[in-house]
Amino acid sequence: MPRDKRETHEKMIPAAMAEFLEYGFEKASMRRIAASLDMTAAALYRHFDSKEAMFAALVEPVVTEFTDIFKKLSAQEFADIETEGNANVWQGESDDSRWVMRFIYEHFDVFTLLVCKSQGTRYESFVHDVAVMEERTTMRYFEALRSKGVVINEIDPEEFHVLVSTNVGAIFEAVRHGFSEEKAMHYAVTLDRFFTAAWKDLIGI
Repeated sequence: MPRDKRETHEKMIPAAMAEFLEYGFEKASMRRIAASLDMTAAALYRHFDSKEAMFAALVEPVVTEFTDIFKKLSAQEFADIETEGNANVWQGESDDSRWVMRFIYEHFDVFTLLVCKSQGTRYESFVHDVAVMEERTTMRYFEALRSKGVVINEIDPEEFHVLVSTNVGAIFEAVRHGFSEEKAMHYAVTLDRFFTAAWKDLIGI
């Protein structure tokens, strides 16, 4: 991309972010964004072929990074089953809510778009998609534990889906409620304490 076009592209990002944060995807206007940049809507469309493409440019890098971190941490948890032994399984308190919350507040505007402003885009199911990812990973984790001789209570699949969705959704409520970072991190500690104890009791560890 030529330097002048790249610089123009980079100037569009904060203008687009401001528009989507204020109006949400459905009510956001490419014409308003263009006007705020003293350019025509046609010129804007030479950089982004649609309003959703512009929205994606704002959120997709963070979604990808979040997913990559999730997969990396999950892989470590599976590796720990092999190295730590059954006696150490789920000892102590999970800090899952805390790492997610830290990441959210490093990219708070993007998560506000994903959680609160994405209706009408392919990202509107973001929280649900994260819950499904967590559900599938946890089921594989339980099976890995069973293969090592760890006894885990069976959970009704529908109940398990709802419980995981509740657990994941609770984290993103900090965004919906506009918590300060300090309050959100305190809330994350509360979530980890609450759900770690609940999951341990439910699966019998």
